[in-house]
Amino acid sequence: MFLVRALAALLILGVIARPTSAEGLPEVRSRAVVVLDAETGAEIFGKDADDVRPIASTTKIFVAMVVRKRGIDLDGWTEIKRADAKHARGGARTRLDVGEKFRNHDLLRAMLISSDNRAPTALARAVGLDPDGLVTAMNKLAKQLHLKRTKFTDPSGLRGNVSTAREMAIALRASLDDRVLRDVMGDEFEMIYSKDRYSKIGYGTTNLPLVSKKYDVVGGKTGYTKSAGYCFITAARFEGREVLLSFLGAPGKTTRFADFNRVAEWLAQGAPGSKITTKRPSRVRPKLDVQIRGRVAGPLVEP
Repeated sequence: MFLVRALAALLILGVIARPTSAEGLPEVRSRAVVVLDAETGAEIFGKDADDVRPIASTTKIFVAMVVRKRGIDLDGWTEIKRADAKHARGGARTRLDVGEKFRNHDLLRAMLISSDNRAPTALARAVGLDPDGLVTAMNKLAKQLHLKRTKFTDPSGLRGNVSTAREMAIALRASLDDRVLRDVMGDEFEMIYSKDRYSKIGYGTTNLPLVSKKYDVVGGKTGYTKSAGYCFITAARFEGREVLLSFLGAPGKTTRFADFNRVAEWLAQGAPGSKITTKRPSRVRPKLDVQIRGRVAGPLVEP
């Protein structure tokens, strides 16, 4: 299955139709898109970047940040309960069986690499939070990150949860500041085992650009529900500069990755026609804020 996904990624990302408009900007089909400079928060490219939209399983980066901030024991074991199965109903097929215990680090992998919907509430329980407490903590974290349009009502993103492309890009940067989460989201494949070794589960990433290796992708998260459409948030490096890319509401499963590829090609060319100014990079990494846009500390391609 992982090999099939990898081959599909290469095929999908190797074909680009009309990558830019007449103005030289990327043509994207996702409903809301933003590309931010990770250092300054400046908007390099945007399309309805501040529209409030459902965010599906990209929600799970907030779950990961909450449990990490609460000091989750990565080597501890957590049992999958029937309550976890209840909250995962309506989502994609899970591979975490009720009654089995898994390391918390592996539950993070299951949740972020392959979006297993039983992992969020199990991880929350490992840090003393019930599902309602997890949602409350996620909303509190959104406020701490100054994300005014990000609201949570559900632990996994299957029912509710909204944000904007810009705010999800900012949240992604916050999650990537955590080395553990950065490593997990940058992982292509992991095999995890239950404590009794009965379950052996291979998780392959849903981040196809990470698999294809056409560009230097750092890591990110995908999501899908009928109301949200296909979503994709990720970070990538271009000429040593890290950028945050957020695609919400793509009409097709592969469209979000085709959009990424069109934008990535444009960035690799130096982002011609972008609205940003070009100045030398700052030595101090500024706080990222939703109000920062249209300014950047340095060119995408050094002269």
